[in-house]
Amino acid sequence: MSGLSRIIGKEIKELLTPATLIPIIIMAVIFGSLGSAFSGVTEDIDEKPEFGLVIDDTGNLSSVARLSLVTNSVITFDGSSLEEGLSRLKEGSIGNALVHIPGNFTSNIESGSQGWVEIFYHKTGTGLIDLVQSSLVLSSVTAMSQDISLRMISNDMTAVPEVVISPVAVYSTTFLNGNEMSGVTPDQIDTVFQSSGFVVPIIVMLVIIMAGGMVITSMGSEKENKTLETLLTLPVKRTWIVFGKLAGATIVGLIMSMIYMVGLGYYYSSLLSSATIDLDSYGLSLGILDYVIIGVSLFMALLCGLAICMILGIFTKNFKAAQTMTLPVTMLAMIPMLISLFSDFGSLPSWLQVVVFAIPFSHPMFAVNNLMLGDYAIVFAGIAYTAGFAIVMMAIAVALFKKDILLTGRIRNVNEKGKFRNPLRSMLRKR
Repeated sequence: MSGLSRIIGKEIKELLTPATLIPIIIMAVIFGSLGSAFSGVTEDIDEKPEFGLVIDDTGNLSSVARLSLVTNSVITFDGSSLEEGLSRLKEGSIGNALVHIPGNFTSNIESGSQGWVEIFYHKTGTGLIDLVQSSLVLSSVTAMSQDISLRMISNDMTAVPEVVISPVAVYSTTFLNGNEMSGVTPDQIDTVFQSSGFVVPIIVMLVIIMAGGMVITSMGSEKENKTLETLLTLPVKRTWIVFGKLAGATIVGLIMSMIYMVGLGYYYSSLLSSATIDLDSYGLSLGILDYVIIGVSLFMALLCGLAICMILGIFTKNFKAAQTMTLPVTMLAMIPMLISLFSDFGSLPSWLQVVVFAIPFSHPMFAVNNLMLGDYAIVFAGIAYTAGFAIVMMAIAVALFKKDILLTGRIRNVNEKGKFRNPLRSMLRKR
């Protein structure tokens, strides 16, 4: 039994290391934040929507409509000028929507036809939170239609049964990226953006994890098989060894990126062909230059990931330890992927934009939606940042390759006699 307990203790010490605990703790924090985000969306659903209101009709049913909307919503603008309401909507001073009830609303319903209501949306984001806000406005108009239906039934108004059941018809117009998209609802736009916002980050994360994992495991296996020591004895500068390893991994990553871009092109061609709106007419499609920019952004992010994995691989002692060293890279890739499910980059708070921008893997994840919205500046800024980040990481890798840590896997101090010195033990002796 004592031998068994020693074996169990040995395995626990080898497996339960800071390299394994820290990523798990980070993962727990991420999922906790994800739960907070879900609760935040739930709170938004429970709150009343805020939007502007313009009523041109003076009939009895328009009074019912006003009372219903005021009861179920927060009216941020109540005026009689549609032009003024649209101007304030585009400025963002009255919320993300404007409801307009035209002058023939009551007369149409009393004559046996549906009364039209116009909803103007101003989309400032393409995430889940923005979609919830748009849905709440439509829910208020639906509740208004039900109140009008109840009033018609209680007053025994003779009308077509279909009109009594559904007296209000909705016509939507969405303003996005300077375009007026008549007859288009935010849901139709979000369907396209959410498809890219869900699929693209996952693919980017998988490419980075696979390529980075190959670099780390290669370093671990070379240390375990003692081939790294043989490589260092060759008459080749260690700087060239670093660049050679990075170049080989980069070529593999480039092949992955090219395969990814081909698949992305086919994916978007099928997605846009099945879309219910013509995105080309509104300038929301991707061209050949856009695909090239996305490829460059992915390649630079991949290069950053390989450089980070090269540094992590230096600290690995063997192939077994290399399996856990991929977790920090996985965590960094998962953070922007989870954030992209809820919001686009432009809709994030300023402090969170800084955090997301600092993570090099986030830029290709948000690049597709940013390019579709014409926000080229943030994409080019991301490419420049990842290029600088990759250079710094490669410089650190070259510096570490010249240290003894490359072979030992940990930092050791050497005294004047050439013996390894424990820093903690030296401090205790001084005391």
